[in-house]
Amino acid sequence: MIIVTGGAGFIGSNLVRGLNRRGISDILLVDNLTRGDKHRTLNALEFADYLDKRDFLPRIADLIAPGVEGVFHLGACSDTMEADGRYLMDNNFAYSKALLHRCQEAGVPFIYASSASVYGDGARGFVEERRCEYPINAYAYSKFVFDQYVRRLGPTRTPVTGLRYFNVYGPQENHKGRMATVVYQFHRQLIAGGRLELFEGSDGFRRDFIHVDDVVGVNLHFLAHPASGIFNCGTGRAESFRAIAELMAPLYPSAEIGTKPFPEALKGKYQAYTCADLTRLRAAGFAGDFTSLADGVRSYVGLLKDNDGHYRTAAVAGSAP
Repeated sequence: MIIVTGGAGFIGSNLVRGLNRRGISDILLVDNLTRGDKHRTLNALEFADYLDKRDFLPRIADLIAPGVEGVFHLGACSDTMEADGRYLMDNNFAYSKALLHRCQEAGVPFIYASSASVYGDGARGFVEERRCEYPINAYAYSKFVFDQYVRRLGPTRTPVTGLRYFNVYGPQENHKGRMATVVYQFHRQLIAGGRLELFEGSDGFRRDFIHVDDVVGVNLHFLAHPASGIFNCGTGRAESFRAIAELMAPLYPSAEIGTKPFPEALKGKYQAYTCADLTRLRAAGFAGDFTSLADGVRSYVGLLKDNDGHYRTAAVAGSAP
């Protein structure tokens, strides 16, 4: 069995779909469906069982046991504007520690979601080293402090792999609301009124955008080839928000591109530039190519138009993403 926490979430649901493509459905999916509309991310997935996150933690001694192939820990509060630090530390840090220690006791590989947000404004670079890390919001800090905890553990009984996600985009992110990616936000603007509005200065905002299928590929690489460490999960390319707007506008009738003021609430808390250093990821044996921004945006827009960004049918074992 494989355990996926956050399995009804954006990356988690795509990971389960990726496992299904490999013919794997013996999966325990853990999440919180207080928001019932998240069921749409599960409609096309195949898994053995579901458990609420509140019921999972008291049972980890029985559920994370020898014989479990791996635990993918993707469950977290991912709202970069969340101001309740106590909630973030409980949900993102303490919960992660409990799962990590149980995996070590049971001899089960642990692959968890870190975040490129730990690099802050990026002035120090994007290498997986302490000198580059300086979080600028509470969410980023909750991810950073768990990475530090993992580092202090030193050599572990079984592999512990942290993946620092850069700007992941693609299907099944609707429930993320204001934290949904710029592609989804632009789509909503365009179907609402045909006008796409960028923040002022967006020509200079450049991020490392990685399609969620590529993120799944990195996760599955480390399931097949376990390695301890923290690894960037991006493309190594930085693209502007305007570039995405210009890719999307021709796909919608009579689309226009405009600008709007940069929000006061984001000043000092916004990453204007990200670009993953892939040296460690490549050294760990991941040799896969990454989807081009043009191809990724085009395929995602197609699904947004077809079924509001959700998959309608289950993945076929052996099929391409």
